[in-house]
Amino acid sequence: MSQRETHLVEVVDHDGQAVGTMTVADAHQEPGKLHRAFSVFLQDAQGRVLLQQRAAVKTRFPLRWANSCCGHPGPGESVTEAAGRRLSEELSVRDIALTELGTYTYWAADMVTSRVEFEYDHVLVGHLPDGVVPVPDPDEVAELRWVSPLALHAEIAASPEDYAPWLSGVLEVLFTSLPDNILFSEGPGGR
Repeated sequence: MSQRETHLVEVVDHDGQAVGTMTVADAHQEPGKLHRAFSVFLQDAQGRVLLQQRAAVKTRFPLRWANSCCGHPGPGESVTEAAGRRLSEELSVRDIALTELGTYTYWAADMVTSRVEFEYDHVLVGHLPDGVVPVPDPDEVAELRWVSPLALHAEIAASPEDYAPWLSGVLEVLFTSLPDNILFSEGPGGR
């Protein structure tokens, strides 16, 4: 078990109010315990989002494509502080201003690892400045790629098994915040 599996997460009710704590490992055992999490989308100047393919050693949904970064705040830790910490740990990206767009609650079982996700997920977005190149930690990330939100939506619909089960829901939260000119722009390298 990785050290991160022993960290505490904030157990929440369906309104996102904290009701206790437990370890990451315990929160992800069947049937799962609803807990606070976050999903970050990094965007470039063309409006594309950075995806990561989760490392093979991940305990939940390994080798599936997901948003730029995700994780759990510790009890009492702000979501933006925790997200900034994980961006630094996973992608060596620091000092990115993050904006919370909304929340998404979901439950999903990973048949490969026999773990579950039951998360009250805060969706955040940040803009990666030109010239900043993410450097992924290979223990966290297998691969990175940029894609337009619209192209990503189509890819998930065509091959949902290639993507983390939360990605379509957090993408919908992102869609509600994007201006139409960004949402429907493929931009350079849109796929």
